[in-house]
Amino acid sequence: MNFKKLGNTNLDVSTICLGTMTWGEQNSEKDAFDQMDYAFEKNVNFWDTAEIYAIPPKSSTYGKTEEMIGNWFLKTKKRSKVILATKISGPGPSWIRGGGNQYDEKNLNEAVDNSLKRLKTDYIDLYQLHWPERKTNFFGRLGYEHKEGNDWNKFEDILVSLDKIIKSGKIRYIGLSNETAWGLSKFLEISQLKKLPRMMSVQNPYSLLNRSYEVGLAEISVREKSGLLAYSPLAFGYLTGKYRNGELPNNSRMQLFGDQFSRYKSENGQQAIEKYFNIAKKYNLDLTQMSLKFCELQPFITSVIIGATNMEQLKTDIESVNINLNDEIIKEINEVQKQYPNPCP
Repeated sequence: MNFKKLGNTNLDVSTICLGTMTWGEQNSEKDAFDQMDYAFEKNVNFWDTAEIYAIPPKSSTYGKTEEMIGNWFLKTKKRSKVILATKISGPGPSWIRGGGNQYDEKNLNEAVDNSLKRLKTDYIDLYQLHWPERKTNFFGRLGYEHKEGNDWNKFEDILVSLDKIIKSGKIRYIGLSNETAWGLSKFLEISQLKKLPRMMSVQNPYSLLNRSYEVGLAEISVREKSGLLAYSPLAFGYLTGKYRNGELPNNSRMQLFGDQFSRYKSENGQQAIEKYFNIAKKYNLDLTQMSLKFCELQPFITSVIIGATNMEQLKTDIESVNINLNDEIIKEINEVQKQYPNPCP
């Protein structure tokens, strides 16, 4: 396994992060335990979850994933060996603390306390804001359309509330998710000016089909040591090749929930996938592993968040750290990006 520092902390996190959002929906607790056992054995020490998981979010599965992780900690007594990240939900459904904005002091404290109970731990290593409260371009949007009349908690107030929680010992570090370059830069600016906790990471989408993070955010991540935790590096499984030629494997995410997720269905996306598939074939590589390794190699990335629904997928994903992408392969990958730039933002 490979490791990088989380932000400017002294924490070494594995460059493969165990994603968990299918646990409680597509995966049972036994499946989750098997995945955690195997990942731990392979030195994957960084795990990511969220209060809103399992996905797709619904009231009946809210918090289930955190509960499964907590039950594993209770059984194995290995909490201290894992660097654990979770998230507070942004504005959303009424079944999460009544809906509306969530990053005020009351909701932050309630969310942290409830996550701690479900996770059966007394601290969280990395606590993230799942998505912005303000109206901006996240969740599959490239262009920014300004909209007035949107109230959100002031960034300074959020950091002050989180600072109190850090000082209480309940969380160690903080991060963002689905954030823009403006959002990250403002949080970092306020942290420095007001001597408040700084954002150590940004969890945003990044894959061969969506390299939009490279525009603006990548430079901030490198210069400010606030690295990307890349989610959806396999584009909901499209970059495994399993959906090629219109295939829709039984019990796959797109077969179960395809009507809810259209991000990776574009015509240009499908054309790009074929070209990436051919590159992998040419160099005798597994498309999944080539896709993940390309992400891991990026200097602005701290860790690549994988998500598996079976053990075969998990093993393939974790083994991606051991493959080599030479300069010629990287060059061919970049040529596809030039031809089909960010087809699935």
